[in-house]
Amino acid sequence: MLLFCILGLLVHFVFFGSIFDIYFTSPLVHGMTPQFTPLPPPAKRLVLFVADGLRADTLYEFDENGNTRAPFIRNIIMHEGSWGISHTRVPTESRPGHVALIAGFYEDVSAVAKGWKENPVGFDSLVNESKYTWSWGSPDILTMFAKGVGGDHIYTYSYDAESEDFGAHDVTKLDTWVFDNVKEFFHAARNNQSLFSKVNEEKIVFFLHLLGIDTNGHAHRPTSREYKDNVKVVDDGIKEIVSMLEHFYGNDGKTAFIFTSDHGMTDWGFHGAGHPSETLTPFVSWGAGIKYPQKVSAQKFDDAFLKEWKLENWKRQDIHQADVAPLMASLIGVPFPLNSVGILPIDYLNNTDLFKAESMFTNAMQILEQFKVKMTQKKEATLPFFFTPFKLLSESKQLNILRKARSYIKQRKYDEAVSLCKELIHLALKGLSYYHTYDRFFLGINVVLGFVGWTSYASLLIIKSHSITRGVSKEVKKPSHLLPCSFIAISVLVAFFLLIQDCPWTYYVYCLLPMPIWYAVLREFQVIQDFVLSLLTFPPSQLVGYLFVFTLGIEVLVLSFFYRYMLTAGLIAFACWPFITQLWTRAKSISLSWIFFSLLLAVFPLMPVVGRKPDIFLVMGAGLLVLLLSLCVVTSLIRRKDRFINEELLLHLFQMLSIMLSMCVVYTTHDSLLKKQGLPLFNQIISWITLASSFVLPLLSPTSLFERLFSILLSSMSAYLLLSTGYEALFPLVLSCLMFVWIQVEQETLQQLSVSYKQKVTSLQFTYNPDITQFRQIYLDDVRRAFFLVFFLVTAFFGTGNIASVNSFDLASVYCFLTVFSPFMMGALMMWKILIPFVLVMCAFEAVQLTTQLSSKSLFLMVLIISDIMALHFFFLVKDYGSWLDIGTSISQYVIVMSMTIVLVFLNGLAHLLTTKKLELCGKPKSHLI
Repeated sequence: MLLFCILGLLVHFVFFGSIFDIYFTSPLVHGMTPQFTPLPPPAKRLVLFVADGLRADTLYEFDENGNTRAPFIRNIIMHEGSWGISHTRVPTESRPGHVALIAGFYEDVSAVAKGWKENPVGFDSLVNESKYTWSWGSPDILTMFAKGVGGDHIYTYSYDAESEDFGAHDVTKLDTWVFDNVKEFFHAARNNQSLFSKVNEEKIVFFLHLLGIDTNGHAHRPTSREYKDNVKVVDDGIKEIVSMLEHFYGNDGKTAFIFTSDHGMTDWGFHGAGHPSETLTPFVSWGAGIKYPQKVSAQKFDDAFLKEWKLENWKRQDIHQADVAPLMASLIGVPFPLNSVGILPIDYLNNTDLFKAESMFTNAMQILEQFKVKMTQKKEATLPFFFTPFKLLSESKQLNILRKARSYIKQRKYDEAVSLCKELIHLALKGLSYYHTYDRFFLGINVVLGFVGWTSYASLLIIKSHSITRGVSKEVKKPSHLLPCSFIAISVLVAFFLLIQDCPWTYYVYCLLPMPIWYAVLREFQVIQDFVLSLLTFPPSQLVGYLFVFTLGIEVLVLSFFYRYMLTAGLIAFACWPFITQLWTRAKSISLSWIFFSLLLAVFPLMPVVGRKPDIFLVMGAGLLVLLLSLCVVTSLIRRKDRFINEELLLHLFQMLSIMLSMCVVYTTHDSLLKKQGLPLFNQIISWITLASSFVLPLLSPTSLFERLFSILLSSMSAYLLLSTGYEALFPLVLSCLMFVWIQVEQETLQQLSVSYKQKVTSLQFTYNPDITQFRQIYLDDVRRAFFLVFFLVTAFFGTGNIASVNSFDLASVYCFLTVFSPFMMGALMMWKILIPFVLVMCAFEAVQLTTQLSSKSLFLMVLIISDIMALHFFFLVKDYGSWLDIGTSISQYVIVMSMTIVLVFLNGLAHLLTTKKLELCGKPKSHLI
């Protein structure tokens, strides 16, 4: 079993990693020639203001009194510059947003492994191309553009990371710190000749990163007074900085200003996915080279924003976030960032038609350079007779378009030249995507072969171990050497094919892994043949019926990833299940409990996603219910035992005390944060101690099935309460009650199968080591048990939110542990919150395996098979087209199913540890005898 688990983990890690090679490879290429507009730029310097986490509607709309929240920016829109909406892409995080703004390309997804703080592949940016850049703000953002850049032309000024505290009294200080330091900088420049000389150079950039709005949004929600008031603070600060700069430079008219945001934020204070509140950000520009406001009588937009914002008469010009980088490069005359895929928004430029045409021509050349490098790389790594070029942009067509565009510019047909350059850009971008996904189909076929092979192999292990084909005569045939020789020959040919094409080492893994798997399958050809013959002995209608029910179950599980209410439908079906079996007539009390808790759990998937409507009193209510249940259980145990062991009573009392402490910590932390007094240190210490003890306390309880499972529930609930913000605090309690009933139900159903051995659940011990000879044969009902487990696991995942969408998470759920921004620590805590219901289900499954007397290997294999069929389903559903929300969700769904399969192996071991191991205090063995 251990060897099989290791092999299974290896195979699934490969399948999991394949998605990153197929869909998450870096789009960046290197070796391009810098391109810049040959004409004098309109601006000498650029000032970039980025209000982190600012939504477009919050900036542009009027408040409840009919006043604008940002009077200075509003005045710019109406009298000095141009405006619009900047459309961001998934993931709507700070790092990817700033990369799109300053480097002009959408984040390399492989940077997720580094928490969006570093890019594993180097890239060019506006900051790198500038003569000098000074930046102020968060250390997380500023350092990523300075890291690895040669020379000493980039200067960063940042506050301590500890200042990014969601529980701080006033987080607008993050913005006022930036404004104050910029003022001090220019004051110092007047008295420092060297610095004065630098700030008066051409092609320089000032970057102000303003984090206060984002921090207030996470801490108080974007609908809060704190978030909206922070917009006014930023507006006032920008007004002062602009006035100071104009005075410093003597109103020379050579400064360009851009104000925007990296991403928005949902109403419940999160970002990362593709909701419009996250992807729609403000964009306002003014100063040198920027068009003045344009009054219009009508505008064509599908939304109703213009009327809501009372800007219907001021021309709105929307852009994509990556378009900002070429715009800034054009304004100060630096080369376009080499990796930029942005298209210059020439409608923002206040310059000659010649300048616009030349700038667009430069933009086209810069993107075409990337296409050429990408094509060359793929061509050199592919055998000539296998290479298929991008037909829409051949070399002759490239030359023809460039020649025509240059000719139009000479003839002063600037509009035609711009149109032709845009056509070339769109073709080059399509070509980049074509070569970036060139090997996708080839890799996908190999992964699918591996999936199908592994699922077939796991099925054969179950068939062999339980002699399902025993009714069919078998003849043991001498193994042939033809099969292994054939697979070795094919493997050598595949390896040679990959070698001559200089493929990455991961390609060898994906292409060669199916070989040993399919060899292991085909060498059991006799077993396959006998199994098929045994299936033919079933009535066709019965076989089709079983297949239909199994397929329907899988589809319900798959659909639950898209529609949470499918879990409700499934749980209602579970509630009806006793009526179609003998369970209702044999054990009505257990059946009624099963029906009640199934229907109660079915309510949770219909509730709003966690975090959108926090309610601390529901968390308190959940704690009280756990305490009430604990009192009932302890009373029952005292009555049932002649003498209740002191250590056991103390343990239960300590766990109840832990629940009460968790309730107090949640309430007082919530109250302290509302008063903006921060996270109390005592609460933080208690929270971490409670979390750590939740792993240890269950190991001190007796190993009898009921007491150990109840101890695990109490310890899990004490930690889960600390991580809860609303109704989800009730979820593990209801789920655990259903799990207790499930154990009873499975034992009752065994009698229908004429299994002679039956022991009371209350007398079962997790430490009981059954004789392997007592393991019974597999029945069709065991497939149902495996399906129940997978369904409960999916319910544990999606019961309180759609975790396939990152914005389902709520940062407020970790505020009892920390409030200073730490993505990895916060992510780990939120992940443990997700896994707690998962652990409860797995511990119950351990008990089910014990009560049903079936080999854990067989049940576990069936679970893996169902999970892998789901994973294969989602592999085909992964898409790289459509909306960014659809793309991100489709990929995350596959990752979740694959993670579930991998984590299942780990949590199976954790559940086994939590249920079977026993720690003795002071080395004194405990006895249950009088």
